[in-house]
Amino acid sequence: MHDGEVPTDVSLVRRLLAGQFPAWAALSIEPVASAGTDNAIYRLGDELSVRLPRIGWADGQVAKEREWLPILAPHLPVAVPEVVAVGRPTAEYAWDWGVYRWLPGSPPTSPDPALAADLAGFVRALRAVDPVGAPVAGRGKPLSTRDVGVRGILADWRQEHDAARLLELWTSCVDAPAWTGPPTWSHGDLLPGNLLVREGRLSAVIDFSPAGVGDPACDLIPAWAFFDGPARAAYREALDVDDAMWRRGQGWALAFAVTALPYYVVTNPVLAGIARTTLGNLLA
Repeated sequence: MHDGEVPTDVSLVRRLLAGQFPAWAALSIEPVASAGTDNAIYRLGDELSVRLPRIGWADGQVAKEREWLPILAPHLPVAVPEVVAVGRPTAEYAWDWGVYRWLPGSPPTSPDPALAADLAGFVRALRAVDPVGAPVAGRGKPLSTRDVGVRGILADWRQEHDAARLLELWTSCVDAPAWTGPPTWSHGDLLPGNLLVREGRLSAVIDFSPAGVGDPACDLIPAWAFFDGPARAAYREALDVDDAMWRRGQGWALAFAVTALPYYVVTNPVLAGIARTTLGNLLA
């Protein structure tokens, strides 16, 4: 998916385990199909998984999750990843990598209001966690920090959606009143692939690498990236979102979609499809 991406496979995972965690080296190892862009995931036996960065910018994500997830987890209503061990770079593989507890469940396929309510409960709980000392969220900064980049993408837009209408919407989002509240925790990437459901209810949220504090509007992205009209309304109501935050949330959804669609249109059809859905919902 990326220039400079490092390939991984089962044999590499087994060699890394044999060198650093030999007690797990004989367990079964299976690649996990995923639309994730930063890491390759392998299931390790029945209870564990291995997560290896694909690209340099993902280095450090395991360390961040090991530091912050134990702090966040007790406050959250659903399961989150648990880092069991951190593997170190070798001559063969250049970055830190992680062994995690396996979380059962599968990404949601139906955007029903019950799931929206569950996710809103997670977001409310995350926002209530003490932000002192927390990292700044990449999508917690003012929306204006993405203005030049989004306008540049739309100036060279070659996708199926109307660039003029997208630019008009983007301008209205950037012009929305800025966040004036205290820095607040957000996940930052609540796309379907980072949600796990069991029996139709949210059971876990994964991939906290973008998480941090700032404007929490970015956690409104699933309102357009996944939810339909009734679920979107339920999500907004459950989070008690005012017009300014709703507009900023639209802006973050638009920024995600116009960045992801041209970048992943060939290499990651699932993520490109989510971007298309997002843009279609925004323009509707």
